[in-house]
Amino acid sequence: MRWSGLALSFVLLSIFLVPDAQAQDNWPGKPFRLVVAYPAGGGLDLVARAVADPLSEILKQPVVVENRGGASGSIGANFVAKAAPDGYTLLMASPAEVVVGPAAGQKTPYHPERDFVPVALAGETPLAIVVHSGIPADSLQGFIALAKSNPGKWNYGTPGAGSTMHFAGESFKAATGVVMEHTPYRGAAPAVNDVLGQHISMVIVGMPPIVPHVNAGRLKALAVTTIQRSPTLPNAPAVAELPGMQDFRFTNWMGVFAPAHTPPTIVERLGREIAKVVADPAVRAKLAAAGVVAEGLYGKEFEVFLRAERQRYQRIAKEQGIRFAE
Repeated sequence: MRWSGLALSFVLLSIFLVPDAQAQDNWPGKPFRLVVAYPAGGGLDLVARAVADPLSEILKQPVVVENRGGASGSIGANFVAKAAPDGYTLLMASPAEVVVGPAAGQKTPYHPERDFVPVALAGETPLAIVVHSGIPADSLQGFIALAKSNPGKWNYGTPGAGSTMHFAGESFKAATGVVMEHTPYRGAAPAVNDVLGQHISMVIVGMPPIVPHVNAGRLKALAVTTIQRSPTLPNAPAVAELPGMQDFRFTNWMGVFAPAHTPPTIVERLGREIAKVVADPAVRAKLAAAGVVAEGLYGKEFEVFLRAERQRYQRIAKEQGIRFAE
C-alpha cells in the first residue's frame, strides 16, 4: 500500500493530536500543584491556601500548595515554567517573578513573558513599611529624620532582591535621601521574623504577615504604599500623603500562571473557576482580614493589567536608574 505525502501527514498529525484531545476531554483527571516560590507564612502563601481548598471542591481534584523558595522566587517559577503544559502545575506569582525583577535587569533561568501564560489575578495588597515597636519613631517623617541623623546605621529587609518591595525601598531612598542598606530574604516570613528580633531596622512587605504583629503592638506600621490608606491598617498613613510623594504607589499582587502552551480551553476554565472562588464572600472576608483585596481578573482583563504593570515598572526603573545586581 502506497501513501501520498498528504495522507501520511494526516495520519501522523492524528497520532499526535488524538491523545492530547482525549487528555483535555478527561481534564481534570488528577491532582493539581499550586507552587508558591517562597516559604510558607507570607502573603502569597496565604492567598494560595485560601484559594486552594474551594478550588479543589470546584474541580473535584486536590489542589496542593507547594512551597519552593529561593533565588528571589526564580527557583519555584522556573520549576513551573519547565513543567508539562497540561494545567496541573500552576504558579501563584508575585510581581517579582514575572514583572518587577526583569524590568530592572534581573536575570532569570526562564523568560517571564514567553514561558508563562496568565490565568487569573487572585488578589492585591498594599505594601507596609514597618519597624519594631522599640524604634523611637512613631511616624514615617520621624523615621526619616532619625535615619538621617544616624547615617549608615540603617537597613531594610524585603522578601527578595528584585521584588516589588525592593523596588519600593529603592524608590523610597531616592525620594527621601535616606541611606539604608537592602537585606534580601527568601520570603516575607523570615524578613518579618528578623525585624521582630531587631536584627534589621525596617521591613517592607505585603500586609498579611505583619497585620497580627501590628495589632498586637509588636510592630509599628509607619505607612502603606498605596495612594490611599488601607482599611486594614487605618492609622497607617499612605506614603503619598508626604509632600512630593503623591505618586508613590507600589502594591503586591497575587496572580496564577500556567506554563506556556497550556491549552487555551484549560487556561480559560482555570481562570473562570479562580475568579469564582475569590468572588465568594467567605473567601473575600478571609483575604480582607489579612489586608488583601480580592480581584478575580482573568482572560483579556488580566493580560491588560499585566501589560500596564510591565510598562509602569520599566518606566520607573529607567527614570530612577534602578538596576538590581543581586
